[in-house]
Amino acid sequence: MKYDYLIVGTGLFASTFAYEMTKVGKKCLLIDKRNHIGGNIYTENIEGINIHKYGAHIFHTSDKKIWDYVNQFVEFNNYINSPIAVYKNELYNLPFNMNTFSKMWGIKTPQQAKAIIHSQIEDLHIEDPKNLEEQALSMVGTDIYTKLVKGYTEKQWGRNCTELPSFIIKRLPLRFTYDNNYFNDPYQGIAKGGYTQIIEKMISGCKVLLNTEYKNFITTTRDSFKKILYTGMIDEYFNFCLGHLEYRTVRFENEILNCDNYQGNAVVNYTEKAVPYTRIIEHKHFEFGKQEKTIISKEYPTEWHPGMEPYYPINDNKNSLLFENYRNMAKEETKVIFGGRLGNYKYYDMDKVITAALSLVQEELAR
Repeated sequence: MKYDYLIVGTGLFASTFAYEMTKVGKKCLLIDKRNHIGGNIYTENIEGINIHKYGAHIFHTSDKKIWDYVNQFVEFNNYINSPIAVYKNELYNLPFNMNTFSKMWGIKTPQQAKAIIHSQIEDLHIEDPKNLEEQALSMVGTDIYTKLVKGYTEKQWGRNCTELPSFIIKRLPLRFTYDNNYFNDPYQGIAKGGYTQIIEKMISGCKVLLNTEYKNFITTTRDSFKKILYTGMIDEYFNFCLGHLEYRTVRFENEILNCDNYQGNAVVNYTEKAVPYTRIIEHKHFEFGKQEKTIISKEYPTEWHPGMEPYYPINDNKNSLLFENYRNMAKEETKVIFGGRLGNYKYYDMDKVITAALSLVQEELAR
């Protein structure tokens, strides 16, 4: 059979593109090297609990059009992300807000908190931050940095903060209100029943092949497609001819526990460097579960090597230049377009993924 598009991947970007193209009469075939659809937003049901297999995904957006768009596929609950941070035996609310400052310094008012932070920043005399540590200290002061930023960041990136570029922390928001809502977006929640059903509905009008590697598949089928949307790693498409783009990856350690509530919150960060994992996710709390058991996932950031699952692009100067060179090569491709997190070497929130996919659809239809 002839298809208008071969779509490599079944994540949110690929599936949004497939859904929109199918609506206007285009024939799409999707392939995925994994044994399931959904990419990194895939959720699987274990013990009646929807598990975020590749890390927690909380949908949030300020764009009502995108909120309405995704709600056509599934109903969302009113989950509000309010993480807890653990440092030694101390508990703090995130993001940094008056609850955080009150616990840290025993104060009550925004004026008191601002005075302490301002005093600590002034004492450091950092005028031109040379690395991430100096950047963070110049924004939040010594106490917040030491307890809530330093250890977590060094675990996340596998390097000392003094060795990391300052631009990695572009902003560390300080809220001088008693508000634990992590996101400022007016629309947020978790898909009731998990995210996989969104993908199922998006690609229901398409043929899908799982356990299928692009390089093997395309050798005998290239003439079956007018065009290809590639959402895998852009450097892999070009056989890493210029070198490997770098990522950080994550190892997940899951446990089924015979208790109904392990930590009392969906997300608990461990900011002390001595604790090897960055956070523990208790999945049932995303959907206010009442199951007798609970399932937790400990997240261990690790160094990425070729062949491992890529998670977080390392957008430093070296990798940004390498990606730009690959992108210039991609522009020379006449039958292939690139998209998504791996195709664009960019970390996306889910709403931005949909926005980018819809934009690409319009570009393609305008050709």
